[in-house]
Amino acid sequence: MSRYFTEDHEWIEVDGDVATVGITEYAQSQLGDIVFVEVPDEGKELGKGDDAAVVESVKAASDVYAPVSGTVVEGNADLAENPALVNEDPEGEGWFFKMTLSDESELEGLMNEAKYQAFVEKL
Repeated sequence: MSRYFTEDHEWIEVDGDVATVGITEYAQSQLGDIVFVEVPDEGKELGKGDDAAVVESVKAASDVYAPVSGTVVEGNADLAENPALVNEDPEGEGWFFKMTLSDESELEGLMNEAKYQAFVEKL
């Protein structure tokens, strides 16, 4: 499995032809207590950079963008009942959606973990 990061603080973990997407620890820490999450519907076609999901906290509401193009195969249904999963485990059980990739070369424009950590340290 390979994990990549965006400048908008999304992570994407690729396992075969399916990728799991969520927000990073850093994004979660900036948002504070998550109170609502809206994930995309199965079958939704997303282009790289499209609005894919919505996350609301006591501080703000934010869009979650598709890090790459593809088709949603599953939204994390657990987040409807328990949006706090994003606070508890943003880079694990608090994932937002899974998608198939339509253009794997789009991953090349994303950061690896070391580059993302350096990016966050500059903020």
